[in-house]
Amino acid sequence: MTPIEQFRDWYERAEREVPLAHAMTLATVDADGAPDARMVLLKGFGPEAFRFFTNFDSAKARQLDAAPRAALVLYWRELDRQVRVRGPVVRLSDADSDEYFASRLRDSQIGAWASPQSEPLPDRATLDAHVKEAEERFTSGTVSRPPFWGGYALRPEEIELWQGQAGRLHDRFLYTREGNGWRLERLAP
Repeated sequence: MTPIEQFRDWYERAEREVPLAHAMTLATVDADGAPDARMVLLKGFGPEAFRFFTNFDSAKARQLDAAPRAALVLYWRELDRQVRVRGPVVRLSDADSDEYFASRLRDSQIGAWASPQSEPLPDRATLDAHVKEAEERFTSGTVSRPPFWGGYALRPEEIELWQGQAGRLHDRFLYTREGNGWRLERLAP
């Protein structure tokens, strides 16, 4: 079984049993090499990519564009499981970003236009005014994807699957990509 197949099994169970199973920590580094992390939502995965979306003007996007490597962590307390994924990151195509954006709820689409993500705001009223402007701009019809919003794909080079066990003697399996396959190592807890 590949790590992607194992992840799929774990993820499908987590979706049934864990609230917000798709919430994950995205770790990046800033211009000074200092680590940074925040929660994002997993919006697709497969052998070649774990996908997520954001505002390209956000701190995370600027960091990914400057240092295009990242780590993802999904933790499912209810299942006593954790998954770590590391690898290079690239922007998704406009077509892929458009497709996902079109699937979002209209309020989320409006929010993408309205929020100058990571920028200081004087007050909530300013954000509310931006929302109103975006709603007026798209009074009827489709809300197009903002040019400053889209997706990223992390290509997994390492995937660690961690299963909690009694006495802190956890099971840890590290998969490392080697060519078209994966090397598997069991790690000490």
